[in-house]
Amino acid sequence: MTDKAALSQGLAAPATGVSAQTRTMLWILLIVYIFNFLDRQIVNILAEPIKADLGLSDTQLGLLAGPAFAVFYALLGIPIARYADKEGTNRVRLIALALAIWSAMTAVCGLAQNFVQLLFARIGVGVGEAGCTPSAHSLISDSVAPEKRSSAIAFYGLGVPIGSLLGLIIGGIVNDLYGWRIALMLVGAPGLLLALVVLFAMREPRHSRPAATAADGAPAARLSTGEAMREIFASRAFVYILIASSVVAFLGYGKALWTISFFIRSHGLSTTEAGLSMAVVLGLAGVFGTWLGGKAADRFGPRDKKHILTLPAYGMALAAPVLFLGYYMDNWMIAVALLIVPTILNSAYYGPAYGCVQGLVRPQARAVAASIMLFGQNLIGLGFGPFLFGVLSDALAPAYGQESVRYVLYGAAWLGLIPAFFFWRASLRLSRELKSG
Repeated sequence: MTDKAALSQGLAAPATGVSAQTRTMLWILLIVYIFNFLDRQIVNILAEPIKADLGLSDTQLGLLAGPAFAVFYALLGIPIARYADKEGTNRVRLIALALAIWSAMTAVCGLAQNFVQLLFARIGVGVGEAGCTPSAHSLISDSVAPEKRSSAIAFYGLGVPIGSLLGLIIGGIVNDLYGWRIALMLVGAPGLLLALVVLFAMREPRHSRPAATAADGAPAARLSTGEAMREIFASRAFVYILIASSVVAFLGYGKALWTISFFIRSHGLSTTEAGLSMAVVLGLAGVFGTWLGGKAADRFGPRDKKHILTLPAYGMALAAPVLFLGYYMDNWMIAVALLIVPTILNSAYYGPAYGCVQGLVRPQARAVAASIMLFGQNLIGLGFGPFLFGVLSDALAPAYGQESVRYVLYGAAWLGLIPAFFFWRASLRLSRELKSG
């Protein structure tokens, strides 16, 4: 098998059988999403040095990592997505503008001299990132056949673990060498150049195809915001997927921040050691899990649509006890090893879940449907996960001291059974609710 053929069977698999322009779009969107999560999540590995430098509490750390970003991201996401769904909107330009804003604000975070300044800079990151993923999902769904949709969206979703991996590695190493401020400025600046690449290398597919039409050949009816919302929430499968994905995000964002602090506090690792160790778990294992979820959904979904969500449902149920055991171990190397399989299984939901969402509504509501998913994942997940984990850690500190984070993570491991249940419930409704286009 040639290198080119091997590539088409690996990460580039969702692009098989599509135009070179679409393949280029998928790769650029992946790089954009890598920067999205790199800029969003680098604060996790920098949390301890930021806390020490600015004199913050765990609650303030959780606020910076969670609500400061997530509330504005979630609130702006739906109106921006509604704008992206309009036939005349250039989604490529929208993504480029969003990328430029969040990259600039990430660099500004490195200039903050106190909690309030850093808080407002993190808000700016959230404002910029609100314009990215709903538009990207809509672009992908317009460009890739339905039977390849889960793999294509999972390919884009690889930006989550890769961006997190790079954030942990770059943040840990640069912090130890030059400090947390330089680390934030270093990862923010390149996004401004990438925004120009997006503008000049990507094309809006709406400009190269006829206007959408209904089954009778007439122009497709435009959906008002209220009509789009009613169509989206009329799907019971969508509601179950929304609940499951929101809980996944709540647990995932909370664990992403506080597992690093757990290894630093309970196991005595440096920021570099913790960053590299978590890069293996959150990065490489997450990459494989995200890829596996999309491939499994496209492989087994045509046999029975319920199997699109089989791996997320059963995988998360299996992950819970192994995750608990990983947090329980006193040897940090064994602990890291035990977190690998749960990370793979908990990462497999992205492509199947978002692929289903794009297939449960008409094209005129796709970006809004994705934005509602992101609203739940970011407001509930990113908004409250790191923050409530921090509050619980502070509350348990009088009894458990430095080990308080470990006990918070014990509970988080078993809560993974909740999204497993709702993904299973959603899978039972896919045969009747998924659309063909």
